[in-house]
Amino acid sequence: MDREAAVDRVEALLDTVIDEEMPVPVREVWAYGDVALGLDPVDRLDVYLTKDVLLRGDDADRADEFEREYGVAGVGKTVRASWADAHPEHVRANDSGHVAPERCLGAHLVGDDEPIHLEVCNAGFEDNVTQRLKGALATETYEHVLDPRGVCVYADGRRGTDAMAKLRAGELVFPTLAEALEMLGADEADAELAADAVDAHRDRATGATVRGDVV
Repeated sequence: MDREAAVDRVEALLDTVIDEEMPVPVREVWAYGDVALGLDPVDRLDVYLTKDVLLRGDDADRADEFEREYGVAGVGKTVRASWADAHPEHVRANDSGHVAPERCLGAHLVGDDEPIHLEVCNAGFEDNVTQRLKGALATETYEHVLDPRGVCVYADGRRGTDAMAKLRAGELVFPTLAEALEMLGADEADAELAADAVDAHRDRATGATVRGDVV
């Protein structure tokens, strides 16, 4: 998508997070990767959501009801029952049949064919960048690295108006991905390998994709 459309899409996604009930509370929204770098066009739009975990749920006693109706366990415990009532078409489960908050968020926010990748985690973007880099370097699974070049456009109920303006104007300045990873502690060789792996992984992706993490 062209750059203007990509930034418009970030704004629209942000409006949805702010104005509509989400399956779980969303604490932060970050735009990262190509759109943050000012590229035009943007091959894929990368968005990071920090979500809260519903430890006891808002309506856990309705979980059995939802499981009978939709064949999905855990609604009312790990995603809001009120959201599922309003958006049954967006209820999604993981491979074990338990409701998956990240997949529910993806279904609500992103169309199946949109070139958008959604990262969802209970940890903030900066903390998760560090954790993912450590794990990728330790296991040599370099494609799991999270691109640290991002801008926070929403946090704790407040829209990042200035950040959105800078994002739209392409005023943000970042190093290359390899250089950014070196700044976070990777040695030069590992940083280059990781940058190449991330680029290759993104090139293979099509349509909307969602990844969920718990840190």
